[in-house]
Amino acid sequence: MEINLSEEVTQLIPSFKVGVIEYKNINVGESPQMIRGRLQLFQESIFFDLENKNVSELSGIQEWRSVFKKYGKDPNRYRPSVEALYRRVQKQNYLSSIQSAIDINNFFSLQYQVPIGIYDQDNLNGPVNIRLGTEGEEYTGLNGRKNSLHRLIVSSDNLGPFGSPFVDSDRAPVTLATKNALQIIYLQPSTNVEKSRRLTESLMNMFTQIHGGEATFQLVGCP
Repeated sequence: MEINLSEEVTQLIPSFKVGVIEYKNINVGESPQMIRGRLQLFQESIFFDLENKNVSELSGIQEWRSVFKKYGKDPNRYRPSVEALYRRVQKQNYLSSIQSAIDINNFFSLQYQVPIGIYDQDNLNGPVNIRLGTEGEEYTGLNGRKNSLHRLIVSSDNLGPFGSPFVDSDRAPVTLATKNALQIIYLQPSTNVEKSRRLTESLMNMFTQIHGGEATFQLVGCP
């Protein structure tokens, strides 16, 4: 699938980049015990690490808050999705296992302190453009609310925006019926190209170990 990064995004942050993974012929199901156990143990470890700390002090969270602010969104009102995950863990409102694709998404998001979206590719239409939302644009998110997309980074196809490092829409979620998926890793701009490549490939390999199928990845936004 063709993925484009708009100039309005890179003009403000020239080092902005995303990792993109395409999966074909996967099988989504209940997470293996290994994944469920690792997700639980990792959240418990994060909880103890956050004692007497503010989530916004974490380097990855700080960077993504600064990204939102740079594009004109107040990060106190529109928190990056990874910050929302960390705040849940800090309250011991641990993420329970949902299904294999979402569990791995959440695990890697927590591990690398980056927002990650995963979408059913069969519900997307045409090339994907990563850009800034325009005035009046909105969608119903997975949080069940209408969300204003103005000045938010969004992933958009021919039908309009479907994802964001804030909250994804309810148009193309991965379900147990998903066979083809698109995953977007909103990398920290400060992460160098080689580390970004390793991170993206590591996520792809773990995902295919669990779900089978075939996968390819690319970095978008790197010179």
